[in-house]
Amino acid sequence: MGTVVIIARQYKFLPNFTGYKPHELTTAPMKSLFKPLLFLLFACSFFYVNAQKHPRFKAKVVYKSKELVVTQIAPNSFEHTSFKQTTDFGYVPCNGLLVRDGNETIIFDTPTNDKSAELLIKWVKETLQCSIKAIIPTHFHDDCLGGLQAFHDNAIPSYAYFRTIEFAQENKYVVPQNSFRDSLVLKVGNETIVAKSFGEGHTKDNVVGYFSKENILFGGCLLKEMGASKGYLGDANVAEWSNTVERIKSQYPNLQVVVPGHGKYGDKKLLDYTIGLFKTEMFGEQLFKKN
Repeated sequence: MGTVVIIARQYKFLPNFTGYKPHELTTAPMKSLFKPLLFLLFACSFFYVNAQKHPRFKAKVVYKSKELVVTQIAPNSFEHTSFKQTTDFGYVPCNGLLVRDGNETIIFDTPTNDKSAELLIKWVKETLQCSIKAIIPTHFHDDCLGGLQAFHDNAIPSYAYFRTIEFAQENKYVVPQNSFRDSLVLKVGNETIVAKSFGEGHTKDNVVGYFSKENILFGGCLLKEMGASKGYLGDANVAEWSNTVERIKSQYPNLQVVVPGHGKYGDKKLLDYTIGLFKTEMFGEQLFKKN
């Protein structure tokens, strides 16, 4: 109660009792307290009720096998995680994102191979009882399109940035069917998704996916989980990486959930972490900072 009084007085909700003698306090304008305190009580109640109406979603694993894990991270968004054995980084979990509206879904990034991709397709059809309207690999590495043939075999159309298609052809990978430049907007149910290139980083062709209904960004390998290292840089543009993520941050300043290509999902802090991880400083900049 003392805090409420302090706040109320700070904003001139309470009368100033300075100058009243002790025996005069009973005749002080106490009625003037009623409306401000009633207002504060109403405001507190409003924010409490509003918070109860929009509680933070509690993520839960909804499918798990040796090859594939699906985690529901929002009412209509699911992170799919498959696995890839690498020489430099060991057994690596690789994330993608599935979003839903009504009885339609769109998927960003395939699982790492056709077997795990078939498991995901089957789960969507049988458990969610939804169709898959599109698959969108976010760059040309096999942790993004390694299971693309399974989607084509199930007559699911694929879309990719035009440079992703060029790199897939050069590396003799399965090639996405439809290309776009700059950005792609697709309807899923009554909602829309956006896939967009903001510049180079992890690769020259990396794009991100955004689902406005739940304010969720799939950053793919362009974004890092908190505490992650820089990872594989064989196809990277390290000098531009932070600038690219800065542009994403400017475009989507109020993200609720951010899913990286590897590791634990989080919020918009992942953008700041990635920016800091790849930030290059001009010669002597640290000296100016210290002074």
